[in-house]
Amino acid sequence: MEMTDLVADARALCGATGRTVLGLAGPPGAGKSTLARALVTALGPRAAYVPLDGFHLSNEQLDRLGLRSRKGSEPSFDVWGYEALLRRLVTEPEREVYVPDFDRALDEPVAARHVVPAAARLVVTEGNYLACDLPGWRAARRWMAEVWYVAAPPETRDARLMRRHVGHGRDAAAARAWIDGNDAPNAGLVEGSRAACDRVLRDVRLPGDAR
Repeated sequence: MEMTDLVADARALCGATGRTVLGLAGPPGAGKSTLARALVTALGPRAAYVPLDGFHLSNEQLDRLGLRSRKGSEPSFDVWGYEALLRRLVTEPEREVYVPDFDRALDEPVAARHVVPAAARLVVTEGNYLACDLPGWRAARRWMAEVWYVAAPPETRDARLMRRHVGHGRDAAAARAWIDGNDAPNAGLVEGSRAACDRVLRDVRLPGDAR
C-alpha cells in the first residue's frame, strides 16, 4: 500500500470548516506513529499530530496502582483525559490546543510538546487501543470520523520492538522479556479490535522501510 494513496484518503476527510479526527490503531511495533507523522507532514499545516502516548500515566501513578511492570497496557493510560482532549479538538475547532507526548528518554509523559493550531482541519491520532470496545475507549472513539488499523507481520513488529527497547537502554535479554511479557499480551488485546476498524492497512511502505 502506497503512502500517496493514504495521503489522498486522509486529505478527503478534511472539511472546509471544523476539525475531523482520524485514528490509527494497531499493535505495538506496527508503525502507527511513523505513519501518523508521515501523513501529517504530507498534508502540511491543515493537519496535526496527537499521540495517545502522551496520556501514559506517570511512573509515580503506575507504582501506586501496581502497574509499573505493565506500562503500556490498556489500564496504564488516562483514557478519560484522552477522550476529553478529542472532544475539545472537535467541539472547539477555533482554538489552538496543546497536546502532551511521551518522552522515551525520560520514560515519562511530558506536557504540551505538540500543538494543534486553529487552522488544522484534520487531526491524526494514533495508539494501540483506539478501537477497543472498553470503557473510555468507546467514548473516545465517538470523536473519530474513521479508525484505520495498521497491520504488520509479527516478525516485523518484533524486530522494530527489539530496536526500540535496546535503543532506549535495555539489554537484549531485558528487551526480549519485555516484549514477551508486556508487548505481546497488549498486542493480543489490540488485535481483537481489528474488526471494529473502518479499514485495515496491510504492507504499508513506511518512511525508512527498506525497498
